[in-house]
Amino acid sequence: MEKVNWKVSGMSCTNCALSIDKYLHEKGMTDVRVNFIGGDLSFDLPDGINKNAIQQGINAMGYEIKNEDGSSQPSKRIFKTHLQRFIFCAVFTLPLMVHMIPGIHIHWLMNAYVQLFLTIPVLLLGMDFFGRSGLKSLLKGVPNMNVLVALGSLAAFVYSLYGIFTNQAADYLFFETTATIITLVFLGNWMEDKSVQQTQIALNKLVRSQKTMANMIAYDAEKIEHIFPVESTHLKVGDLILIKSGEAVPMDCKVLSGDVSVDESIITGESIPVEKKMNDKLIGGSLLVNGSAKAYVTAIGEDAVLGSILRLVKNAQTAKPPVQQMADKISAVFVPLVIGISLLTFLLNFSVGNYGFTESLMRSIAVLVIACPCAMGLATPAAIAVGLGRAAKNGILFKRTETLEIFKDIQQVVFDKTGTLTTGNFAIAGMVMTEAGQAVGETEIKRITYSLEKYSNHPLAKAITKNWKTNDDIRWNKVEEHKGLGMMATDKEGNEYAAGSYGIAAAFTSDDTHNIYLKKNNILLGWIDLMDEVRPEAAALIKQLKSKGIKTILLSGDREAKCKAVAIAIGIDTIIAEQSPEQKLQKISAFSAITPTAMVGDGINDAPALAQATVGVSLSDGSQIAVQTAAVILINNGLKNLPLALGLGKHTYLTIQQNLFWALIYNVIAIPIAAFGFLSPPIGALVMGLSDVVLAINSVRLNFKKVF
Repeated sequence: MEKVNWKVSGMSCTNCALSIDKYLHEKGMTDVRVNFIGGDLSFDLPDGINKNAIQQGINAMGYEIKNEDGSSQPSKRIFKTHLQRFIFCAVFTLPLMVHMIPGIHIHWLMNAYVQLFLTIPVLLLGMDFFGRSGLKSLLKGVPNMNVLVALGSLAAFVYSLYGIFTNQAADYLFFETTATIITLVFLGNWMEDKSVQQTQIALNKLVRSQKTMANMIAYDAEKIEHIFPVESTHLKVGDLILIKSGEAVPMDCKVLSGDVSVDESIITGESIPVEKKMNDKLIGGSLLVNGSAKAYVTAIGEDAVLGSILRLVKNAQTAKPPVQQMADKISAVFVPLVIGISLLTFLLNFSVGNYGFTESLMRSIAVLVIACPCAMGLATPAAIAVGLGRAAKNGILFKRTETLEIFKDIQQVVFDKTGTLTTGNFAIAGMVMTEAGQAVGETEIKRITYSLEKYSNHPLAKAITKNWKTNDDIRWNKVEEHKGLGMMATDKEGNEYAAGSYGIAAAFTSDDTHNIYLKKNNILLGWIDLMDEVRPEAAALIKQLKSKGIKTILLSGDREAKCKAVAIAIGIDTIIAEQSPEQKLQKISAFSAITPTAMVGDGINDAPALAQATVGVSLSDGSQIAVQTAAVILINNGLKNLPLALGLGKHTYLTIQQNLFWALIYNVIAIPIAAFGFLSPPIGALVMGLSDVVLAINSVRLNFKKVF
């Protein structure tokens, strides 16, 4: 199957997304995901089905598939935005509303044919948009909000037209109602669009960062360097580029030469520039604040950090959490229900209430135009768009929207040690010399150890060579590494040296608690202790979690003494050490069975536990299998943003609840108010548009509010 990803314009509410979803399933598509806020559509296309035919089918429904670069085909319509439609309609509608102002009477505007003339352009534009969309949604079996607008405005127009033809215009003239409904709904739609765009602002900023210009380096036959500009989307892995001060990094790359300061806030949310040098990685979309660098491209498109972030966020946006599935079911039956209530309103007012035909009709029209099915559909996607956007902006990736909902219940967080609470970079904690070692001297022992360990790639060896580097190292006659033991060497005088694990010192001491033992000519000179550096943010993180009543647990395969040292340093109370991957899995299963538990890890051995936890959290620099298994990924800043991830999950779900409550209460209150005649159709049309704006504003608050 081919995976199809399209951008769709023209979707105005969740019912639009539902109609596209229904159409694609009818055509045999699978894994259909539609996000009407971002306009993202993805599905699996079975073999043998024409993709162009599917595209034409969606276009025939009144929507438009955008090109791969995000542009649309030239539209044949004169008006392309709701603002343009509103301005056009307002020109004709305002004269119709003048006579409604107390104390102003312009007699020629009261003429029925003048009002008909002013209403027709508005009605034609309204029916071209609302009528066409509403009819297509009816034919697809998922009626949308535009059905209600079209019915309400048409009912008022036909009623007024009847008054002209029966010479009763004075009693039947409601052309201004038709024009005002259409005009104000266009205004409401424009306000809604602007508000909804704000929910996408963080993601749109990331998208724009994908497309920049790059300075590509090439060499001619005479090895002369040439630099020329290209679009970042045209770069390939292995291309050489020059990045100057003030320029954006076009794609993920590795520095070949140059020392630079880089602002990675677009990805990590951290505003302090990071220093980068040769062999350091640069993230596409970040900004060079100072210096310039030559680099080669290491990843492009969806393989790059920024591309993978956007892909994961879009996948999460189009997935529907349980609360949204419930809202979709309500939205699917909402329009027929409102039409039924509108008819019932007319019948009850006209028969039981003894109101006249005109009053009863106006009340039923008010019910049609004040009802807002969009609110139910917008409640969840708007909040999720803002929550995921803020998370992505701060280097937090939620793979599934369900995680946002689950995070609200997390009562305890379990941490792996090495590479999670610690950096994986070792520091020298101390050195002990035997009598033989003291005779040799500390300086000479450091020189011997460095001379041996410089030939090893082991993490402990790298810590030694980093801290004890000397230009006066020993030139060995023979040097080799024995796996599981360490480095063995012979100098030009025939002296034998060894630096390694307890295995090389077992004959001299029973103390096996140290990291590196050093011997010369079968004499033990001493040992060196190293410790894994604790992440600088770890202690503050544990304190934050504890302040919110969240229990913290250290679960590691390392020795208990080392785990206890880390736990004491950062304030974790519960320690479970020396656990195999199988034992870790069993512990996490037991924890999750008792209370919702998050597991934070980064290694291959953490993958089963990450999958078993209520929520698995991995660091982006962890093993690939851990990253793939986890539901949440923390980019670059280590554990720093874990509280923000927890808080965003909780508050995004809270915002969804608030939005759904507002959508439900609005319709429960507004429809009876309209049915009892307390709101005119024009006011109802305006209030309907504003109801969606309220949801969008409440969702946008997630961008700024303190969540943890």
